Amino acid sequence: MSRLKELRKYVDAELLQMENKEKMISAAAHLYGVSLAATMIAKKRGEDPELASMAAMLHDMHAYKTGSYDDHAHKGAELAREILTDLGLTSGEETEIICSAIYHHDDKLVEDGPMDEVLKDADVIHHCMNDLSKAVKEKEKERFAALCEEFGMNRQTM
Repeated sequence: MSRLKELRKYVDAELLQMENKEKMISAAAHLYGVSLAATMIAKKRGEDPELASMAAMLHDMHAYKTGSYDDHAHKGAELAREILTDLGLTSGEETEIICSAIYHHDDKLVEDGPMDEVLKDADVIHHCMNDLSKAVKEKEKERFAALCEEFGMNRQTM
């Protein structure tokens, strides 16, 4: 089994433990949606698509496990490190890349490393395109506009 499939198997099992099934479905949709977007962005930018997808699958796990978004990016990086270490799926360097992306993913107004930016942008794409009836969050407007330009999308028709 591939590393990504092994990680998804773990994530799926964790999500299935959520009592609120609507939240579980929403969580799964978000993690898989961000994972797909991260894979595409990473391939376009010459980053590792598998690591990007793995980071995306774990980026909000702390919030889903605890029900709290308080400092979820930083706490999520710690949880991701534990998960990756326990599963033995990544090298030390790969774990650092994934955990850095998760640690920084909530700070959309700051530019960080290349893989950090992949995860931030994938998260923004899912936030902004999952429900087109919702307004783009203020902290995501500039990043979403840059993504629309990068991918040749017309924001006005969305």
